Amino acid sequence: MDAERILIADDEDRIRQMLKEYLSPHGYAIDEAADGTEALDLFKKYNYSIIILDIMMPKLDGWTVCREIRKSSQVPVIMLSARGEEYDKLFGFELGVDDYVVKPFSPKELLARVKAIIRRSSNADKPESHKNSISYEGLAIDFNSRNVTADGKLLSLTPKEYELLSFFARNPDRVFSRDQLLNEVWGYDFFGDHRTVDTHIKMLRESLGHYRKFIITVWGTGYKFEARGAK
Repeated sequence: MDAERILIADDEDRIRQMLKEYLSPHGYAIDEAADGTEALDLFKKYNYSIIILDIMMPKLDGWTVCREIRKSSQVPVIMLSARGEEYDKLFGFELGVDDYVVKPFSPKELLARVKAIIRRSSNADKPESHKNSISYEGLAIDFNSRNVTADGKLLSLTPKEYELLSFFARNPDRVFSRDQLLNEVWGYDFFGDHRTVDTHIKMLRESLGHYRKFIITVWGTGYKFEARGAK
């Protein structure tokens, strides 16, 4: 079986070498890019299991690279940044970024996130053992096509928004803490940021429009999907 292939795109050689030295012993094949143009060229040449992108790079920044990647692929993307403002994270998640890591970061933490994302991505490719679709009032989820419609209109969800909604819809009326959601949807055991959950809940609610009513905040605990009449 071929090794999982990872692209590390960062203009700092020190960062690339640190990540390569930390990830390679775990069986990953590593490619490096020092600028955005090189990152896109490598993306078009190889099939990657995950791409680690720095935002501030020469020629093309990480936002632009991610936007180009999302035109043709849903390969998982982890964005690296020296900025940790909520606006930057929200912008990244709206582009379809799977995770956002603020510099300086722990290589151990990044490794855990890489493993979790690759594991979940692999599981998503396996045949579904659950029912193929489900609907709550006018909100319908097709698990095979990963399409979500509201009153017959196709919604444009990011991959993580879909995974979060899918998890909620399969587990209605159960309250989940932020830690539980990080573990179940993101796959993090220890390294998750609760703000990541809150940001994605906010984005998902906006995407669902009127059907945001199904996602309930349970104060002091977490969230639940509360709906009746599932079909």
